[in-house]
Amino acid sequence: MPSATVCKTVRQYSSGPIPGEHMQKLLEVAGDYSKVKNYVYARFGSIGSLSKLYPGYTVQNEMTESGLRDSLGLPSVYFYLAVFDALGDIRAQWGRTKSRILKLVGQNQGFTEEDKHYLRFLLKVSNAFEQALNNKPLELPGSIQAQCIRLSAKVDTEKLHRYLRRQVRKHHARLHTEGTLGFSIAERAYRYGDHGIYISVKEKRKRVFVPLTDNNQYTSQLSIQLYPEEGRLEIRVPLRMKIRKNTDYTREIGVAFGMYTMLTTHEGKCYGEQLGDYQIAYAKWLREQARVYSQNKESNPGRKKYDAKKQRLREQLHGYINQELNRFLREEKPQIIYMAKLPWVSKRGINREINDSVNLWQRGYIRKRLAQKCEEQSIKLAEVFGKDISRECSFCGAIGTKTKEDFFCSACGYCDKEKTNTARNVKKRGEGGGKLKGS
Repeated sequence: MPSATVCKTVRQYSSGPIPGEHMQKLLEVAGDYSKVKNYVYARFGSIGSLSKLYPGYTVQNEMTESGLRDSLGLPSVYFYLAVFDALGDIRAQWGRTKSRILKLVGQNQGFTEEDKHYLRFLLKVSNAFEQALNNKPLELPGSIQAQCIRLSAKVDTEKLHRYLRRQVRKHHARLHTEGTLGFSIAERAYRYGDHGIYISVKEKRKRVFVPLTDNNQYTSQLSIQLYPEEGRLEIRVPLRMKIRKNTDYTREIGVAFGMYTMLTTHEGKCYGEQLGDYQIAYAKWLREQARVYSQNKESNPGRKKYDAKKQRLREQLHGYINQELNRFLREEKPQIIYMAKLPWVSKRGINREINDSVNLWQRGYIRKRLAQKCEEQSIKLAEVFGKDISRECSFCGAIGTKTKEDFFCSACGYCDKEKTNTARNVKKRGEGGGKLKGS
């Protein structure tokens, strides 16, 4: 069963230019917030601090005793938010490192199945992972210790521990941020009123007032992003929305994504047929601007108009994608959507124009927005195995031939659009047992 609510990010914007002295006070908070995060990255980002990352109160106590807050003069409401923001980043970085090592373990042909099982055990059990990296004897609670003894009896543990430490040294990156234009803010550090928001700064009992473009008021933790050159700020608010349940959404749909047509259903219906035009125009404009800028870099270094138009074109592209996704859900009324789990697209090639178009393909954005909209409307999204899915005939299962637009099967004579054939295979494989996204 889906959860009762789903998180969505909404934005608020400042109205009119923020006075320079007010912007400077906010920049001081953002700069100190960044210093606290970098201090936590440097002090607790190594293998010696793995045991302190969960639940994080040890780090909080050590940061309190460090004296950093007093030396910076940063209010505690910002100081501890920065500490736990940095802790979250460190945990996520360790998660990425473990995923990378897990993939390498599976690809290593020099390991036996027992070796791989033991290494996967270490990567899954946090205490075992930390002790192995710090060259400590593995001391685990209860039945986990018994399982560890049973697995270690079949392998050379010293060799595998050295391999694990070597891979961590090679693939784990220490974090550092140069961003000094944003910070998080808790509810007790701001107050809405007078068609704006009052934000606490480093001065005691002082708040900076920023007028806003709307009268909406929120009571959650906010994220503040500053734009000092433009004299404005942006507020990002995590909002919990109630999930909608549409009783008439009962169909099962297979979809195939494309660069020129956004998606095609298993019945051959197309949505987002102008996506290719938008992407080609966007790529062509970027390529032309890069050429002009490289020729006039010294005489015309300004990029303000370029950034503004680039943002407009990107928002236009994203607006079209969201419009077509909404139309797809409204017209197809799906209860479950099947899509192929495909590898990342290679960015190498001979034709530079094609390379630019592929680099700017919004496949990741399309999937992210589709997943968000499905979650908001209680629609199931399932991924299916995608190997040879576009070359396999959806009727007889034989391997056919495909061109840029069409698919032909010499075994049964089936001929249709290539994306329609792919979408039919997606639906067929999904009905045979697709993996729900996030499960």
